Amino acid sequence: MKNWPFQLGFAVLGILIAIIYWQFFRSQQPPDKVVIAPPVEQPASPPAIRHPVSTSATDLQASAPLIPPEQPLPSLKESDASMAAILAKLFTDQRLDRFFFLEHFIERFVVMVDNLPRQELPATHRPLKKLQGEFLTLGDRDNLTMDPDNAKRYAPLVRMLNALDRAQVVAVYRRLYPLFQEAYEQLGYPQGYFNDRLIEVIDHLLATPEVSGPIHLVQPKALYLYADPDLEAFSAGRKILLRCGPENAAQIKNLLRAYRELLTTQPP
Repeated sequence: MKNWPFQLGFAVLGILIAIIYWQFFRSQQPPDKVVIAPPVEQPASPPAIRHPVSTSATDLQASAPLIPPEQPLPSLKESDASMAAILAKLFTDQRLDRFFFLEHFIERFVVMVDNLPRQELPATHRPLKKLQGEFLTLGDRDNLTMDPDNAKRYAPLVRMLNALDRAQVVAVYRRLYPLFQEAYEQLGYPQGYFNDRLIEVIDHLLATPEVSGPIHLVQPKALYLYADPDLEAFSAGRKILLRCGPENAAQIKNLLRAYRELLTTQPP
């Protein structure tokens, strides 16, 4: 198959949403195979689509700088081959294997998005690797707090995301949307619409409350937990924003708002 850069849209969105999670709890080895979740019960009739993704000729032309309009999309099973090429264009002078699990990336992203509003993210489906460095705390076991210096590890990635062309990212996402939809249906939502789920998850993240002052922790076993039961009850996605620090979280929310507007606005 010819290589062409078709992965930009979901790669960037995947980074945007999942950049922090694996810094706090655990470090797993990449799985040999992605296990798709079992089907869930579906309604008798398909729900109305709230945020349709256009696949018009205008969209093809908008994504033309990265995806030739005449180039057909690969099958979902063959969609990993060009990952390295597009990431190399996005992240020059970077080691790709430092950041990404390239195998089954679309499936990983779809599973991750679907689970962000839940309590945990599946350990076998993350698209990003654990960043260098360890999670930092202050104080002793009886008075543990999250070290604000943790935010410094994430600031360069947030700056990188801010520098990307958001309109181009969304144009490519629209062009590639059939692959996302197929992966979402295979996940167990044959009547679902992935873009609606993505917008729902973005709204969930944007509604994350802001927390001021030190964030206290407990460590009953190997893992850190939030001492405040309300914070510990947060979804996996909202905990991501807490852990990356207030300044990074504010910038991520701004990016999410911008992408939400682009994702819900039909091109002319």
